[in-house]
Amino acid sequence: MKILVCGGAGYIGSNMTAALLKAGHSPVVFDNLSKGHRAAVKDAPFVEGDFGDPEAIRKALRGNRIEAVMHFAAFIEVGESVESPLRYYENNVSRTRTLLQAMEECGVEKFVFSSTAAVYGMPETVPITESTAKRPINPYGETKWAVERMCHFQSMTGRLRYAALRYFNACGAGSGGTLGEDHRPESHLIPIVIQAAMGRRDGVKIFGADYPTPDGTCVRDYIHIEDLCKAHLLALGKLDGERELAYNLGNGTGYSVRQVIDTVRRVSGKDVKVVEAPRRPGDPPVLTADASKARRELGWKTDFPDLESIVSSAWKFHESRPEGYGRD
Repeated sequence: MKILVCGGAGYIGSNMTAALLKAGHSPVVFDNLSKGHRAAVKDAPFVEGDFGDPEAIRKALRGNRIEAVMHFAAFIEVGESVESPLRYYENNVSRTRTLLQAMEECGVEKFVFSSTAAVYGMPETVPITESTAKRPINPYGETKWAVERMCHFQSMTGRLRYAALRYFNACGAGSGGTLGEDHRPESHLIPIVIQAAMGRRDGVKIFGADYPTPDGTCVRDYIHIEDLCKAHLLALGKLDGERELAYNLGNGTGYSVRQVIDTVRRVSGKDVKVVEAPRRPGDPPVLTADASKARRELGWKTDFPDLESIVSSAWKFHESRPEGYGRD
């Protein structure tokens, strides 16, 4: 299939582009490079443009005879969303509406949407299933849920088939450790700890060491980026016979902040300075996924179920690219 990958120069989008090529599809990357990196796009046509520009999107869809769209161009920082909620609504909701409108005008029905576990907010029970109440507690989660609802109602018109894939913590590096995380500024735990191990940070802060967990630190579900991309390919195929799909994507196994730090130490052979800090508001003690629906309905299996293999791939990327993708 010919697939437009919005945000295809970013971390998840670049890995998805590589996975699509490997599977025999023909991806076209569409990115304004505000967050992504041109150097992360390999072996696929690249179109620089903004998914909020209706003319640019229509041109990309029609000019490349696109049959499906994968959308990875949202803003993703929770703290930033709290400080600038209107910016998040404009990018994550308004621009996505523009994208969906252009798809309708060009007759493109299939849409795979990068959603998030943040739509669940502070769940009362874990692991989290797809039927868990949707109660976002920040603008980031709220905007993702708003797009899911928009897709739901658009699918009822018969002009959209969509899959909403709710990630837990995407991590690791794909394509043999060559496509990794390079957010600026970096806010994800594994690359932050790796940067500390490399001496590029003074240390790592643990926000709360008194949670009701085995070692007192928060427990999260980490999913390797290539396993995540595999689920997207399976969901895309399933849209041939379905109008709307929603799946949690996680390993189902939780690892604590201290376990992540210890794993980076073991993989790298380097020490990491740790400083304990007060809890952050809104951090649940444990967040893990029940991804049995994706396994059952998609036949999805993870190839990287353990934290060490995830961290090893991330370490390989950062060791080979200490400056990330550089000034591209």
